[in-house]
Amino acid sequence: MFILTKIADLVQIKPEDFRKNSLEAIQDNIDAKYSNKVIQKIGLCISLWDILWTSEGLIGHGTGLVSVNVEFRMIVFRPYKGEVILARITSATQDGINLRTDFFDDIFVPFNELPDEAVFEQRDALWVWKDDDQVMYYDTHEMARVQIIAEEWHDQTPTGPIGIGDVNEHLNKAPYKITASMKGAGLGCCLWWDE
Repeated sequence: MFILTKIADLVQIKPEDFRKNSLEAIQDNIDAKYSNKVIQKIGLCISLWDILWTSEGLIGHGTGLVSVNVEFRMIVFRPYKGEVILARITSATQDGINLRTDFFDDIFVPFNELPDEAVFEQRDALWVWKDDDQVMYYDTHEMARVQIIAEEWHDQTPTGPIGIGDVNEHLNKAPYKITASMKGAGLGCCLWWDE
């Protein structure tokens, strides 16, 4: 679920950060730039793990910024395909169930990845699994086990100016989405299996 990723970047320290220890100023700049951001094909950056190497700082002419080349490792959220994770159900539609973790909101289980006996109840806006003589509900806010089956990346790079009334399609999509399944044994609401 979490990986360490090595990144090399140029960090620019502002003059107001000169009062800080050099290492602390570099760490603060890295955290501000990367934490809680998605890097395409890598994952959601959570936090700085450690700094492996830094160059000498060079003061920019006219700006006062100190530029430092840094090599560091970040903790990144990127579950692998087949991994089982815990997530909380946030909503349900006829298309499937939306889930989230404490720090990631874009997990989706399509209706065809629910058990075959699962049906959507329009009145309550939730999915119900009717298995033999038992009725089990996929209630909102319930913790569930899901298995990762796919990931989807959407590049958020601006494509240029948009005209009045135009909609920029890529801004409506999350940069990183996970598709999961609740079809296997032990998957679904934790409440069902913990008893």
